[in-house]
Amino acid sequence: MLKLIFFDTETTGNTEKDFLCQIAYKSDNGSFAGLYKPEIKIPPEASAVHHITNKMVTDKSVFKESEDFKKIKKLFEDKDSVVVAHNATFDLVMIKKEGIEPKKFICTLRVARHLDKEEKIERYNLQYLRYLLELEVDATAHDAMGDVLVLEKLFERLKNKMQKESGEENFSEEEIINKMIEISSHPSLLRSFNFGKHNTKKIEEVMKTDRGYLEWLLEQKLAGDGIDEDWIYTLKYYLSK
Repeated sequence: MLKLIFFDTETTGNTEKDFLCQIAYKSDNGSFAGLYKPEIKIPPEASAVHHITNKMVTDKSVFKESEDFKKIKKLFEDKDSVVVAHNATFDLVMIKKEGIEPKKFICTLRVARHLDKEEKIERYNLQYLRYLLELEVDATAHDAMGDVLVLEKLFERLKNKMQKESGEENFSEEEIINKMIEISSHPSLLRSFNFGKHNTKKIEEVMKTDRGYLEWLLEQKLAGDGIDEDWIYTLKYYLSK
């Protein structure tokens, strides 16, 4: 039987060069949140988001050397475990750096995009979806455990929507979860820009008028840390047409 583990990390930044300073998770067996001393200093711009400061982690262990590491590694890597995260690509990179590689995962960001066939949703970040979908949850944004609680509610909403829209009410929960795993395993094809000089424009339209921008952006993404899988996949797709 599959075991769902909802998890989130807080880090020193949003690149592959950054490190974990907090991890939280929730499963049927309970919840957990821990603070750790990252291998680099937490910059003020990161603290401004998650409110974790260098002073707060001064006396904490590095995650790999903590008493929690083996327990979390065993739980996350269990063959029946399915870890669930929002923008899972990033969180998975962060825990892989620490030596944890789950066998199965669900990315609620990719599932949300998959279900938004008519592209009615402007943004897909966790807190935006929380308020757009009116998810009832008592949680603090950008706190690892707070985000986990929102994530759990979002997962349930997406699972129910997938079951309803596919007309597969008779499918078991495990079959729906396996569908979500399959969707999560492939990069999303993005349709519109949500940043830069072409913000809100359709990528297909920009391809016709400013191909050079797409080529430049792909070079930047490839030269980066490779975490932005969806954008790399999307840009290659449009530039190959």
